[in-house]
Amino acid sequence: MKVLLIEDTKELADSLRLFFELEKNHVEMAHDLSEAKHFASVTHFDIILLDIMLPDGDGRDFLRAIRAKNNNTPVIAMTARSEISDRIDLLDIGADDYIIKPFEFAELEARCRAVLRRHSGQDQLALNYGNVTLYPLIAMLEVHDQKISLRNRELRLLEIFFNSPEIIFSKEQLTDRLFSISEEVTDNAIEVYVGRVRKKLNNTNLKIETVRGIGYRLHVDD
Repeated sequence: MKVLLIEDTKELADSLRLFFELEKNHVEMAHDLSEAKHFASVTHFDIILLDIMLPDGDGRDFLRAIRAKNNNTPVIAMTARSEISDRIDLLDIGADDYIIKPFEFAELEARCRAVLRRHSGQDQLALNYGNVTLYPLIAMLEVHDQKISLRNRELRLLEIFFNSPEIIFSKEQLTDRLFSISEEVTDNAIEVYVGRVRKKLNNTNLKIETVRGIGYRLHVDD
């Protein structure tokens, strides 16, 4: 997943970034509201981890602002405030979940997975489309009782398509979701990953179709 981490405490931010990147996630770090607003305006994120107390303002103002722009990216607030009224306020203004500092990183990661499943309408650990089942947590496809392992970006690409079947995604949209801002991406990178995933969908009734001049979509090939 692609994560925007908004946290001003350098030691915590660096530790969180390392933790998530070890799990093959892409993390962009913002240390204040100004950086956070810039990142949110120029690229798409799967989830935002939002500290509330920041050097140049209150993280709740950032949350209100993105929700006012109809940005529905899932947000988990990271807060030292444990009062019930503070937690209710966070949920009321648009947070999908919250976690109280200090916290275990593994718990935060689990909350991320749960929020993303809820956000995609999937409360289960598997995504089904056509005659294929995708298991995101173990990076596995299952077709006719055959299990096929996936590399990180293959998995990410399939998650995008499985969560929005029949929807056309441009190369730019897929690049934005698969790669971090700091990565150098070749012109044919998306074609390469689409080609790899197509091979793994052989012997299924699913097809990634190239829509000339527009992009790609996943559909059932009758």
